[in-house]
Amino acid sequence: MLIGCPKEIKPQEFRVGMTPDTVREAVHHGHSVLVETGAGEGAGFADADYVDAGGEIVATAEEVFERAELIVKVKEPQPVERKRLRAGQVLFTYLHLAPDPEQTRDLIASGVTAIAYETVTDAQGGLPLLAPMSEVAGKLAPQMGAWALEKVNGGRGVLLGGVPGVAPARVVVIGGGVVGTNAARVAAGMGAEVTVLDRSIPRLRHLDEAFGGRLRTRHSNRAVTAELVQTADLVIGAVLIPGAAAPKLVSRAQLADMKPGAVLVDVAIDQGGCFETSRPTTHADPIFVVDGIVHYCVANMPGAVPRTSTIALTNATLPFILAIADKGWRKACEDDPHLLDGLNVHAGHLTNYEVGKAQGLDVLSPQLALKK
Repeated sequence: MLIGCPKEIKPQEFRVGMTPDTVREAVHHGHSVLVETGAGEGAGFADADYVDAGGEIVATAEEVFERAELIVKVKEPQPVERKRLRAGQVLFTYLHLAPDPEQTRDLIASGVTAIAYETVTDAQGGLPLLAPMSEVAGKLAPQMGAWALEKVNGGRGVLLGGVPGVAPARVVVIGGGVVGTNAARVAAGMGAEVTVLDRSIPRLRHLDEAFGGRLRTRHSNRAVTAELVQTADLVIGAVLIPGAAAPKLVSRAQLADMKPGAVLVDVAIDQGGCFETSRPTTHADPIFVVDGIVHYCVANMPGAVPRTSTIALTNATLPFILAIADKGWRKACEDDPHLLDGLNVHAGHLTNYEVGKAQGLDVLSPQLALKK
């Protein structure tokens, strides 16, 4: 199969869909790989590294999209990229369609087969292609929150870990999954007073045991969330419903009860955000203030550390890339129902129920899509 890896064009996105090692493995399996010139530079991979791995460097994204049968990316295709997609082509990348009806419409109209990293599952009920970036984003969230808390950035002027004789910052992490666990670990390691909210008692029990009492756990409901948000210096939104729009857990009205200069870091912004006042930002302009509360809502947080993120992501995606390329997408999905869960769009049809629910669209079941 001819695989294509274009350069990411979303603002301040420096990750790349394939590393030279990924290309080497694909070539070893008998496939050809096109890489747009400069695609790996942001993550520290030169064109020569891809050539040494057996890839072909091409001058433009247009050539990658025109020639490749399988397009491997990181972020959702931007409008100009969506115009280059075609029927019969396979797109393998993060999509996050639920809060993005324009992208959904364009992908359906293109006729492309689009498999989303974030809805591929595993036998344990996890999200193996989302997990690496959730780990990175979770670890970054306290760092970014600490930066936003600095007075020069509009924050309260509070040091996350405090100093002897001065209390540390209070950090509330909403969601105890992969993002929340990593955020809590880093925040606690920085010396903050950390509370994690989650609806799962077994999950809270696990966190309590894993952290040995170094953080507090609370069962999540509206009253408890409102109570803790009022006294927090930093709130990290780390909730996820696979494929669906994120629930709004902090309303604009609640901002008035928060400490002036407190910070909200919305790691769920790719799925629409879990704070009512959230809107996507970029690394170039990461924060904004609403009612005296600083919001950090960068939609591609792992892009800040592109080398770590790229290697972590491609470690996870490589087996699926090889399965699709070796077998074709249909056979790969027939053999692996967890990969089939990643199918979001095929041949003019939406195939993900959560996206359909969020946007009020009809959905063709993935099983039926395999027969089209």
